[in-house]
Order: sequence, then C-alpha cells, then structure tokens
Amino acid sequence: MQELADYAAAIAPLIDAVHIDVHAADRQTGVEYVRRSGLRVGFLIDQRYVLPLRPLTRAGLAIVYRYGTAEERADEVAAQLLQGALREDEHGGLHATPATLAFIEGLYDLHGRATAKLWAGHEALASELAALLGRLLDGASRVPGGALELMAPPYEPEGVSPGVVLFNRVAAFRYHRADAHAAAWQAAGLTAQEVASLYEGPLWEAVERDTNLRAAVPYGMLAEAERALLLQGLRTLSRV
Repeated sequence: MQELADYAAAIAPLIDAVHIDVHAADRQTGVEYVRRSGLRVGFLIDQRYVLPLRPLTRAGLAIVYRYGTAEERADEVAAQLLQGALREDEHGGLHATPATLAFIEGLYDLHGRATAKLWAGHEALASELAALLGRLLDGASRVPGGALELMAPPYEPEGVSPGVVLFNRVAAFRYHRADAHAAAWQAAGLTAQEVASLYEGPLWEAVERDTNLRAAVPYGMLAEAERALLLQGLRTLSRV
C-alpha cells in the first residue's frame, strides 16, 4: 500500500495542474463569455458537470465547499436564486434553470476549444487518460456524505470532445482526494479552519501521509502499466 500511497502523492499535483491549465487557457475568452452571460457565475462553473444531471442541496454545498463559511454559502445560494440561475423545489433541491443550462452548454463549447488548443497533437492520449479516469471514478468508493458522492459522475452529453471529458473527469476525481484529506484531518482532531492554516511541521506531515494512504486505494484498480501511463500522460498534458 505504501507504493500506492507514494503514487497518490506523486499524481495529485499533476491532476491539479491539468485542471488548472484548462481554466487558465484562453482566460480572456472565458472572462468575456461570463460577461456576456450577464450572470453572477459563483459556483456555477464548479457545478457545470453536476447541475445538468442532479440538483444541489445546501447540505451538499457545505460538504463540497467545506473550507468556506455558512454565511458565504448562504449568500451565494441566495444570489443564484435571486438572479434566476437556480430554482428551489419544496424539498430544498436547487435545480438549474434554462438560463443556467444554456450557460453550461456554452461553457462546454468554450472548454472544448480550450482543450483542443491546449492538447493539440495529444488527442489519442487525452482519450486514453479519460478512459482511465472513468474507471477510477466508477470504482472509487464514495465516503457517505462526502464530496465525491455529490460531484460524480460528471455530465457528459453526446458528442462532447474527449478533451472536455478528460477535463471534467479530472475535476470530479479531485474530490476523492479532497474526501481523503478531510477524513485525515478529522482523524487528527482538527477542524477545517485549523487545517487550512496548517502548512508544515509534524502534524501537517502526518495528515499528508494519512491523506495519501486513503487517496491511494482506487489506484489499485489499475495495472502497473496503466498507472504509469496515467502519471506520464498527465505530466505530458500539464505544464508541470
């Protein structure tokens, strides 16, 4: 298991880098698209691959955004309801409105162009990595009440490009490690606020070791050669 834990530690920054790179690609185009939409987008971009499939809940948002405050989340939900980006049902479910679904459709188009430009010449690799991430998402255990349970599977409409599939699967799979990290700092007796200010020292190192052990489990579903492909492939696509 230690070998897999080391692998989990090594691949985590590559997963983050690929995710960040797509958001950074053609940033100005994205800023202009948001401006034209007229929406306060808030968490709508994060939730782009969730809202077309299932509603959000306030309790779920508290898990996904566990390092924020209740007041910040309440203000964001209120703003989204007020602008008509979400509607609330009688059970507290927060559903995307047609305006938000149209915004997400355009966002997928934008991300399709961004990933095509960013990973030009690596289309086959992107498809291979997307398939591996799909297996990890399908097989990774969901912590009851955890973020991965809420954020996966991602929305993948018919005809979406392999680059967008990879981007959103990477984005969703990051919540497996997020849940592992939360479990590790909770086991250490820390609060979200305490761990957010923890950057170094023996306690930080212990939490990181425990996080890597917990995050390592799904990688055991892949053969050694597949793990190597995933690691090297993400390194190839990222700017790390």
